[in-house]
Formats: sequence, structure tokens, C-alpha cells
Amino acid sequence: MVEAWYMDESAEDQRAPHRLWPNRAVSLEELRRLGVVYRKLDADNYETDPCLKEIRRAENYSWMDIITIHKDKLPNYEEKIKTFYEEHLHLDDEIRYILDGSGYFDVRDKDDKWIRISMEKGDMITLPAGIYHRFTLDESNYIKAMRLFVGEPVWTPYNRPSDDLPARKQYMKFLAEEAQ
Repeated sequence: MVEAWYMDESAEDQRAPHRLWPNRAVSLEELRRLGVVYRKLDADNYETDPCLKEIRRAENYSWMDIITIHKDKLPNYEEKIKTFYEEHLHLDDEIRYILDGSGYFDVRDKDDKWIRISMEKGDMITLPAGIYHRFTLDESNYIKAMRLFVGEPVWTPYNRPSDDLPARKQYMKFLAEEAQ
């Protein structure tokens, strides 16, 4: 089961857990109120998993690929790791399904505090369009993930600040409605 928590303010190694002390856990319900959707799937059988097939059909995830993030597998590894960790948003949902390894997605809460979401094999996460987020490997330095898209993939990150983009405005409207 996925675990999430509020992060400390340390600038040390981004791959460390960075938990507050004492720990401030974040529930799946709290993530849902931010628009973050979590699912647990059978990563050992992803090629034939009927649950994944149904999710792809229901959500119209028509395009997918698999990325391995490891220094021996990803071209321009150091540059990509830095890019993934820069705070940004996308105009479309970001959907990732962890097939092997582990890493962290960090998202901003409604008060602009960082929440760290620990992802491991079998975890699927959907980050809504317009949410500020970033990704990093954990101390294992390896993750293999399926990337899913509705239609053709759009890889464009919009680094913060991007508050004038329609996707951000729509996301902020969603947060305001959730708060009511």
C-alpha cells in the first residue's frame, strides 16, 4: 500500500525520505482531495492484467510506453533526473504505473506544502493536470514505469510559476470546490 507524508525542508539528497519529525502521514483520502488517484495493480502480470486493461479502456488511455530510470539505462541520465525534480505542472494528467523499483512523487497541497508519495512495484498514480509536482528516484536509484496517455503523448513540463495556464486555473477551481 502506498505511503505518503509531509516533507521536511532539508536541502540534502533529494533521494532521501525527507520525513518531518514527528512524521505527518497523509491518507489516500487526503490525496484524493488534491485530485491524486492511487491504485494497486499486479505488476508481475501487467501485460495480461484485466484490471489494467479495464482502467485503460475506462480512462481512454490509448498510448503507453515503458521507461527505465537508471544511470545505465536512461540516456542523459543526470540531466533527466534534474529535469524530473524541477517543480512543474502539465496540461494533461500524468499517469504512472510502477513495474519495478521505487521512487517518489512530490505534490503540493492546498497550502503549498510538499507531500512525498512513495511509489513501488504495483503502484499506479494519476496526478491531475495543473498540480505542481516533481519526481525523484529514492536511494535504490532504479525504477521501471509505464507511462500512460489519452491520445498522443505530450511531454511538456511547465516550470513554476505557471499560474496563468488554463490547466492550473482549472486545478485551483477544483481545489476550491473540494474545500467547500
